[in-house]
Amino acid sequence: MALSIYVVKKWIGILLGKSVFTVNQDEGKVYSKTDLAGYYNNLTEKITRFGLPGNEIPKRHVAEGMTIEFSIEIFQYGLAAYDLYLMTNDACYLDKMKACADWALKNIDEKGRWATFPYKKPNQLYSSMAQGEGLSLLTRAYKVWGDQAYADAAKKAKEFMLIPVENGGTTVYENGNIYFYEYLHEDQVLNGWIFSAWGILDYAKCFNDKEAWDQWNNTVNAMAQKLPMYDKGFWSSYTDAKKLANPFYHKLHIAQLNVMYDLTGIEAFKKYFEIFSRYQNNWFYRKTAFLLKFIQKVLE
Repeated sequence: MALSIYVVKKWIGILLGKSVFTVNQDEGKVYSKTDLAGYYNNLTEKITRFGLPGNEIPKRHVAEGMTIEFSIEIFQYGLAAYDLYLMTNDACYLDKMKACADWALKNIDEKGRWATFPYKKPNQLYSSMAQGEGLSLLTRAYKVWGDQAYADAAKKAKEFMLIPVENGGTTVYENGNIYFYEYLHEDQVLNGWIFSAWGILDYAKCFNDKEAWDQWNNTVNAMAQKLPMYDKGFWSSYTDAKKLANPFYHKLHIAQLNVMYDLTGIEAFKKYFEIFSRYQNNWFYRKTAFLLKFIQKVLE
């Protein structure tokens, strides 16, 4: 497998914890179970460690000399900025958030979509995770500034998100359940599903929308039932097809499941939070998972 210098540097940064891709993302510090407040996942190190001067939009380096504007990264940067504003009351973070929310307005298309993967997956441009995190950012922007354009964009984004995958959307409907897909026509990614669901929750909170509340409850119950598929017996899976999670995503699963239990009170989320935490605290399991994931990446 041919590796570019860029890819090697990226992997080294990830392994050493010196990459924006692997900042600490534990439970959100200022979220509310009932109100639309801070975000559920702590994204603030994306700014405190890797923040840009002024109100620049973050760009992702995808190859030597190439950069792209990646919707998910921009939405997370905006959500991090809002959390930092709530934590510090420093208006400079609102300016950063607004730059990201305005990017979302500028780049959403007439069908409510953000083209998320034009570089990585040109035949699968769209993502429930992008739609969900876009919803989370736009609803908070609407709460702060009251601009109807944010609300209108959020409505379009939600409507597209809920279109079935077979019709070009990002949702699978099966046996009355709702499943969100970060990558279309591929295995279901656990962390992406959770981020997607949080977008629906934020829409429900922001507009007290009954349909969104029903969709949130539906997908939460479906997720709770499916959690055993993400347990490999010593580590968590990145996807429901047992693709092993790397150390970053395993820790992210732990934080997300803890928040999901706090939000819903469903015991399955507590159960797998505790199981995955035990795996994390086991030295042998950690080393085994790291080695197997390394082999998995080499063979991809």
